Amino acid sequence: MRIAVATDHGGFILKEAVIGAIEGVGHDVVDYGTDSAESVDYPDFTETLCRAVQEGEADRGVLLCGSGVGVCIAANKMNGIYAALCHDTYSAHQGVEHDHMNVLCLGGRVIGSDLAKEIVQSFLKAQFVGNQTGQERHARRVGKVRKLENGKSLR
Repeated sequence: MRIAVATDHGGFILKEAVIGAIEGVGHDVVDYGTDSAESVDYPDFTETLCRAVQEGEADRGVLLCGSGVGVCIAANKMNGIYAALCHDTYSAHQGVEHDHMNVLCLGGRVIGSDLAKEIVQSFLKAQFVGNQTGQERHARRVGKVRKLENGKSLR
């Protein structure tokens, strides 16, 4: 898979660890910056990464900022992006398996590099299960989320 990575200054501390974790499990990395700890605006880097996922230039993405919250909020404003802030391995794989998450958000000021690597690997190893027999409920639920994304009511 091609995995996009982008960070602001607050997440920059984890960037190399995240890239190493991605390459360590055999995936290609597309680096969308930033390239230093100088202050930048997270929405700019979030948009660039999410457009790459939307346009098929990347299969999934990993966004980093200080807490992970800002990039997560910004990413979820973009159609087709299903981002979640995960600071544990269970949420990272379950978000893909049940919720079709395609962007992982991490907080560089919240977790250390060893945990970040484990979370990224858990995210990348996971596959959506909603198309498997007996797991259709997950596809149904994701379909409802997509209806909401398109401004349609579930009622």
